[in-house]
Amino acid sequence: MSAKGAALAESDPLPPDFDRLSEENDSLAQIYRQERPGLLRFLSRWATKDRAEDIVQQVFSRMAAKPQHEHDAISAPGAYLRRAASNLLRDEAKSACRTRTADDILIEDLALTGSDPVAVLEARDRLARIEQAVLRLKPMTREIFLACRLDGYSYAEIAARTGLSVKGVERQMSRAIKQLGRHLRAHD
Repeated sequence: MSAKGAALAESDPLPPDFDRLSEENDSLAQIYRQERPGLLRFLSRWATKDRAEDIVQQVFSRMAAKPQHEHDAISAPGAYLRRAASNLLRDEAKSACRTRTADDILIEDLALTGSDPVAVLEARDRLARIEQAVLRLKPMTREIFLACRLDGYSYAEIAARTGLSVKGVERQMSRAIKQLGRHLRAHD
């Protein structure tokens, strides 16, 4: 039984190239070997090493699920993979923003310490006004403002996560700061 696909007996010799990947998987393996290091460097700006490895695995798993003709149609695999990884990061950031509200702490539950009870009340009042001002921002503007000021992301990181240009992020931050300033001045 030497026909292809026929079962081999234990004593039968293995056919030549029995351990070779099919041509379809071989091209993907070649792309993986060539692009993985650069993709990991690209992701290291926004994710931990372990998370970057996971994202690379996800991107290549999705790519492997596609038919071979789609792999061949990709003219710039490096750019394609970076875009796919950026999209995964952005989707995760959006998901985290949606679920982050469960982790928020109410201002009333926040224990402010200080010997002056009037200063404590004023601080709580100011925090409440700031919270109101932030909640009045448009969702995209609020997301960008909080990512920069609370989470400490740079404009470039926020741009990569949101799909905006760095200039667009700067405009959103400028808009947020102006609106917050107007709101706080009006209520002080």
